[in-house]
Amino acid sequence: MNKKTALKISIPVFMSFYVMGFVDLVGVATGYIQKDFQLTDSVAQLLPMMVFLWFALIAIPTGIFQDRKGKKYTVNLGMLLTGVGTIIPFVYYSYITAIIGFMILGIGNTILQVSANPLLIDISKEGSKAANLSLSQFVKAIASMLGPAITAFVASYFGDWKLIFPIYTALSLLVVFWLRSVHVEERKPEKEPATFKSAFRLLKNPFILAMVFGIFLIVGFDVSMNSNITNFLRDRFAIDIDSAALGISVYFASLMAGRISGTFLLRIIKPESFLVVSSIITLAGLAGIILAPTSAVAFVMIFIAGLGFANIFPIFFAIIVEHTPKYANELSGLIILAVSGGAVIPPIMGLLSQHFGVTASIFVLVACILYVGYATLLAVKQSKAKAA
Repeated sequence: MNKKTALKISIPVFMSFYVMGFVDLVGVATGYIQKDFQLTDSVAQLLPMMVFLWFALIAIPTGIFQDRKGKKYTVNLGMLLTGVGTIIPFVYYSYITAIIGFMILGIGNTILQVSANPLLIDISKEGSKAANLSLSQFVKAIASMLGPAITAFVASYFGDWKLIFPIYTALSLLVVFWLRSVHVEERKPEKEPATFKSAFRLLKNPFILAMVFGIFLIVGFDVSMNSNITNFLRDRFAIDIDSAALGISVYFASLMAGRISGTFLLRIIKPESFLVVSSIITLAGLAGIILAPTSAVAFVMIFIAGLGFANIFPIFFAIIVEHTPKYANELSGLIILAVSGGAVIPPIMGLLSQHFGVTASIFVLVACILYVGYATLLAVKQSKAKAA
């Protein structure tokens, strides 16, 4: 395949990750919807729940579905549902239609999460799979970052924040037609069609179980950093909430920097070796956060921790799928099912913070990365065994 053909195929696949980032619209939209309909906090939070509930419910069925229908077909289905989900609250705006729209958006996003990653692996050359997955996370992060800015722009310039919905619908459908127009050579599994039994049976493999549990903790770490760092900075250093909230921006900036650098470094460094260094850097950053004497030092350490952490998820994804490639569809479903770690780890941090103080809660993150280090050593061992 020449370079021009490779680009023609890879660009629309990467754009599907941009569409994947549309799910983060729920964050800014929830605030507007709560204000528009005078909702209580508990009722308003049903909106993000409607989005993320589906990771636990349909990740495995999606893996089974795409095993039969193909990854490209499933990616397009996910983007189509994303477009449908984002247009419903615009056509008729009410709290109920917002819930319905976000529910469909969540289903579409889960389908995309399961299918787009293995499709990208299929079109990636040997030695560039982890790097391309890192780049895909960077592309997704751009959409997540631009969403609030675009929403604020249309709200101030046109006087209606809801115009973000048809913009996202149009972009989703554009990428659907774009991806449909290119021919993608998918890796065909030489086995019986996927089932629930064949998916969960993979967890009997100790290596796969260890790595999938690692994904559970990795996502838990990411969500916890995002949701707890403001409170940590505010309570630990007695600074106002606006100043403390900058910690989230610092964290996301470090993820962006780490992922774009990982896109290049992972083409020349083995993923397993990169993981070892990433785990060490993340642990060093966490230690720095715990020991930081001032908020300025803590901001620096947050950046270091995020820089180290930035590429751990895509590398884990690549290693898991490449371990047993003919079960890529089932494995992808298990990995996205493990995203539910984002709902489990933050409350644990909250309990520790409540009973033992904010600094104690950071040790939950340390424990997550220590386990990632253990799983990394397993991956290194597995790689050496394959090479022997």
